[in-house]
Amino acid sequence: MAYLRRAAAALLATASALLTASPTASAAPSPVLARESFDRLPLGPVAQGRDWTSDTSDGTLTVTRASTGHGRELRIRTEGNGRAFLVFPHLAPPGNSFWARMRLRVDAFPTAPDWAHWTLAEASGRDSPTLVRPLGGQYVPTEKRNFYGVGSDLGPTGDWTAWKTSAPATAGKWSCVEFHLDARDNRVTVYFDGVPQPDLTVSTDQHGGTSGPFVFPAFEQLKLGWQLYQADPSPSSYEVRLDDIALSTRRIGGCAA
Repeated sequence: MAYLRRAAAALLATASALLTASPTASAAPSPVLARESFDRLPLGPVAQGRDWTSDTSDGTLTVTRASTGHGRELRIRTEGNGRAFLVFPHLAPPGNSFWARMRLRVDAFPTAPDWAHWTLAEASGRDSPTLVRPLGGQYVPTEKRNFYGVGSDLGPTGDWTAWKTSAPATAGKWSCVEFHLDARDNRVTVYFDGVPQPDLTVSTDQHGGTSGPFVFPAFEQLKLGWQLYQADPSPSSYEVRLDDIALSTRRIGGCAA
C-alpha cells in the first residue's frame, strides 16, 4: 500500500507540473521581425502587404513576375525626384538593433545634377528627428560615377552621406545586400553579396557629419525603395527591383555566392 501511495503522489505531482507550466515557456522568441518575397501577392499595383504599407510621391509599387523566371518581385518606379517606398511601420526591434537583407537591382543611377543624392533604405523613430540611411549614395562628378554610402539627416550631426569610392554603385545588376544597425555603439555595417564593406561602416564617433555623436533614434519604422532629392535629374525616371526581404534580430544570411 505504501508503494501505491508513493506512486500516486508522484503521478499527481507530474500532472500538476504539466498543468501549471506554460506550453511556450521554454520556446525562444523568433528572431524574424518581418519577411516579404512578394510571391503571395497578386500581380499589379500594390500599396501594402502582410507587414508593410507604402509611401509614394510621383512613384509606384508594382508586383511583377520575377525577372529570373521564378516567383515574383517588386518593381519600384519614380519620376523626377519622386519617392516610392515600402514601409515596415511597427519595427520596435529588441535592443534597438536589427539586421536587414534584400535582393536589389537599380536600372540606372543619376548622372545629373552634380552630387545628386539618393536613398534606398531609411530607418526612423518618433523620439528623434534623426533619419538613419543605412543604404544610399551619391553621384560624384569628379569621378563621373555613383557610389554607395551610409548617411543620416535631420539629427545633430546634420545631413551627410559617407560615400566611398571603394563601393561603386553598378546599374542593371542584381545584388544581395545586408545591413546591420547595432545600437550598442550606433554602428551601421553593410555587406554586398555576403562580403563585408568595412569602408562603409559608421558609428557614434566615426561618421560623415558634423562634430558630435551620431545616435540612433528608437527605431519604429524602416523604409526600403528609392528617393532622389534633386529636381530635374538625368535620367528623368528610375526603376528599382526588390525581392527576398527579411528583417531579423540575427544575421539572416543567404547572400554568399
